[in-house]
Amino acid sequence: MTNLVHTRAELAAALDAAPGEIAVVMTMGALHEGHRRLMRVARERSPFVVVTIFVNPLQFGPNEDYEKYPRTLDEDLAACRAEGADLVFAPGRGDVYPHGQPSITMHPGPLGEILEGASRPGHFSGMLTVVEKLLMLTRAGVAYFGEKDFQQLALIRRMARDLELPVEIVGVPTVREGDGLALSSRNRYLSPDQRRSALALSRALREGATRRDPASVLTVARKILADEPGVRVDYLELTGPDLGPVPAEGPARLLVAARVGTTRLIDNVPLTLEKNA
Repeated sequence: MTNLVHTRAELAAALDAAPGEIAVVMTMGALHEGHRRLMRVARERSPFVVVTIFVNPLQFGPNEDYEKYPRTLDEDLAACRAEGADLVFAPGRGDVYPHGQPSITMHPGPLGEILEGASRPGHFSGMLTVVEKLLMLTRAGVAYFGEKDFQQLALIRRMARDLELPVEIVGVPTVREGDGLALSSRNRYLSPDQRRSALALSRALREGATRRDPASVLTVARKILADEPGVRVDYLELTGPDLGPVPAEGPARLLVAARVGTTRLIDNVPLTLEKNA
């Protein structure tokens, strides 16, 4: 049975009855198969799974979609029940920020100033602040995050390491629809024509990842994106596996962000580079 709680007191009482390690899956709702995959992975490992549903105002910029972000609690609760989550914590803004807008927040450091951080000032500070709060409130021993938001995952891992938080951060591979589009709550904003254009993102990453030298990876991916007039690229970057410098060989990560219509999408894939490829 999946219990729904809204307040800190209700959450604490429910956690007191947890039979063992607590796993948390943090979401902003509008749950899709990607979120459900996170729940299933958590369910396989941990005896008590908590799903949080909270649209965090701190990580939205002034021109972003906080007000229109989909809120579908009834459908989300049904999905959590279907996946066997033990507890859903769906707090209000005052439950997460009881003292109002926090004056002290998490600073993401240099890693938070590149890629998404360059396009969305303040986003990662707001994200890390709420993640740290929810880790403490849920008493999680392990937390699961999707690799689609790879920079977010990298920053959460860095925060947990640097602050010595007693939690394991686990990344789960991106879930895609049958045509290759990475699952996202924002996909619902795409018209049929825009959705077809959006497939250029995953196609560019997929083709780029077949190459083994950095120049070829980027050349192939850039051409695919440039050939799709409905896509306006924010960035296409090749990095190390932790978003550091591109290695001469070994694991790397190819990331893209682009606007299709008014919808901003991100995606990424792992790949392996080889010397003299």
